[in-house]
Amino acid sequence: MPLRLGTRASALARWQAEWVAAQLREQGVPVDLVPITTRGDHHPGTIRDSGGEGVFTKEIQRALLDGRIDLAVHSLKDLPTGVTPGLVLAAVPERAAAGDALICPAPPLGSSFPTGTEAFPAREGNDSRPLLRLPPQARVGTGSLRRQAQLLHVRRDLNMKDIRGNVETRLGKLLQGEFDALILAEAGLRRLGLAEYITEVLPLDLMLPAVGQGALGLETRADDQTTRQMVATLDDPSTHAAVLAERAMLAALRGGCLAPIAALGCVAGEQLTLTGRVISHDGARLLEARQTAARPEAEILGWHVAEALLAQGAGDLIRAARAV
Repeated sequence: MPLRLGTRASALARWQAEWVAAQLREQGVPVDLVPITTRGDHHPGTIRDSGGEGVFTKEIQRALLDGRIDLAVHSLKDLPTGVTPGLVLAAVPERAAAGDALICPAPPLGSSFPTGTEAFPAREGNDSRPLLRLPPQARVGTGSLRRQAQLLHVRRDLNMKDIRGNVETRLGKLLQGEFDALILAEAGLRRLGLAEYITEVLPLDLMLPAVGQGALGLETRADDQTTRQMVATLDDPSTHAAVLAERAMLAALRGGCLAPIAALGCVAGEQLTLTGRVISHDGARLLEARQTAARPEAEILGWHVAEALLAQGAGDLIRAARAV
């Protein structure tokens, strides 16, 4: 009997589901894709417009619990950190690019820079950076408070604007002149074959990613040992440890996916380093903490980084962001 894999209908969700299905089929596991419409699909706006965290995952999780599907594939940045009774994160494949990308419809300020990440090699100083060459009050589209806050920390003059729709819709609005630039996840653009639109991959010291960004989460029923064993071969221990630390930090901060919180875990050998960041919604304050621990202590590391951020006043920034 084929493994039933639930997927949303968006192009990116379909890519992710097809990729997982292909990996399983290579191991001789038959897979059928089962389309599921989520609340986020019914309300194609920003996550805040759609009703908060979980808008892209709850219906799929319900289908898992109801036995309509056997496996769900999530973008981990969309998966709430709270435990869903009866479900388990069975595998986390190797992470793709974790960062964010700037997209401009033409070289900023009429410069001669061609588009494409290869056109922007590292240079001395920052004056050649496309982001820093955007004109004053440039309209930058993003629905993410995390992205908005970190950009404003560097460029207080930018005009940050929410943007609705999937990746293709957002690119269309940019090319139609509604925005001067967009910020989108690098991994999503590359997965959809849209890397040619990338003007600049933003450095991590400027734009730390969302918790779990670039990683996929394979979720199954906790009591479905057969499916858990099938997908276990797709798990990448280093990525799994990194995202466990990131998600533990987010849970301890009680920020949810809407707050201006960023994190990235990096594994070197048996050591895991977690960098966490909380930013005020206007970009005026940026708090950061970084700690290292043994890889098996990923969740404990996440709690410790959260404690360090809270000691700096992160709680006040998170509460203020919720009131915006």
